[in-house]
Amino acid sequence: MAKDLFDIDSIENLAKGFEAQQYITDPDLATVLFLMARLKRPLLLEGNAGVGKTEIANVLAQFLDTELIRLQCYEGLDVNAAVYEWNYRKQLLAIKIQEQSERSEGEKEAHIFGPDFLLERPLLKSIRAKDRSPVLLIDEVDRADEEFEAFLLELLSAFQISIPELGTMTAAHRPIVILTSNRTRELSDALKRRCLYHWIDYPSREKELKIVEARIPGINKKLASQVVDFIQHIRELELSKAPGVAESIDWAMALLAMDKTRVDTSTVERTLGCILKSTEDMMVVKEAGIGRLLKIEN
Repeated sequence: MAKDLFDIDSIENLAKGFEAQQYITDPDLATVLFLMARLKRPLLLEGNAGVGKTEIANVLAQFLDTELIRLQCYEGLDVNAAVYEWNYRKQLLAIKIQEQSERSEGEKEAHIFGPDFLLERPLLKSIRAKDRSPVLLIDEVDRADEEFEAFLLELLSAFQISIPELGTMTAAHRPIVILTSNRTRELSDALKRRCLYHWIDYPSREKELKIVEARIPGINKKLASQVVDFIQHIRELELSKAPGVAESIDWAMALLAMDKTRVDTSTVERTLGCILKSTEDMMVVKEAGIGRLLKIEN
């Protein structure tokens, strides 16, 4: 039976539900997710890339057995891509068909600007959900322009969207909204005021080890420990982009694909591309000494 987020009775049960979906949470995160439900407020998640912000929305949708609607933000994002646009080809065809119609011009115009010609984009789709509340993920909102950020305020305030040709549409089932940001720019105070807030940091060694073992069942414990230890150590170096949990999981899966049961210097050198995404960062790690980093004890 589908769960309703607003019926979750405790923070502990929420955490257990996430763990059942192989997402290792912590008391602070479980608490803010619980409060998001009880207060019916959007949640803004900030943190470095790769720490699991987007995955929270994915897991939440699975846990609740509801639809996940994702809006990926980028510079230049506009209403047509985020909210709606008209199906111009279908409209032109309808105009052609109606040329010999006895309808008035007003009736013809009303017809081609009706719901049948409307293309729903993520924000409108979340508002028009018919059966139950979807999870709306507004991903990397810091990449969008400030003008688009201002547009979001109507949605997050009243959960409604105005379309000139059709009027104002209000959500029958209020979306569960999660926004993520990598802090490439500071978000406006107006947007932040409408949201609960949580910062996701790189996990501790113990938590990251649990995450790797949960996401890759059956992984050799020695291999998992070596992967996590090495990742934890290189995060302490001066890198342009430190590896996140996603890279830890990718690297562990790559090592398993190579039938490795332990990590050595040669293997690290050949698989650095699973962890680091620039030649400069690779040079930093090599200069620090891969062998030395592997042998550092906790």
